[in-house]
Amino acid sequence: MRVTAESRIRAYCDQYPDAAAALGAFLTVARGAHWRNIQELRLTYPHADAVEAGSGRTLTVFNIRGNHYRLVTAIHYNTGRLFVLRFLTHAEYSRDAWKESL
Repeated sequence: MRVTAESRIRAYCDQYPDAAAALGAFLTVARGAHWRNIQELRLTYPHADAVEAGSGRTLTVFNIRGNHYRLVTAIHYNTGRLFVLRFLTHAEYSRDAWKESL
């Protein structure tokens, strides 16, 4: 996959140093992946979820660092692009306010 907004991941690593190793590992795996759909993605990340945002778009959410954080992405399987949208703590994610902004 081509990862768009990798700079955001680096910024998240600076902001949340306890998640840096997990985010780096995710980035490495995502760059080398060739997922064609959510089912293939779940072979690598079984707990990834397809979530509908307020806009009606389907986003993919990854659990990071043992469920402490959520990485919200938009994956365009047809073009092989993964867009990094948000990185949230578990509490921020649970409030669901992020859905309305995407």
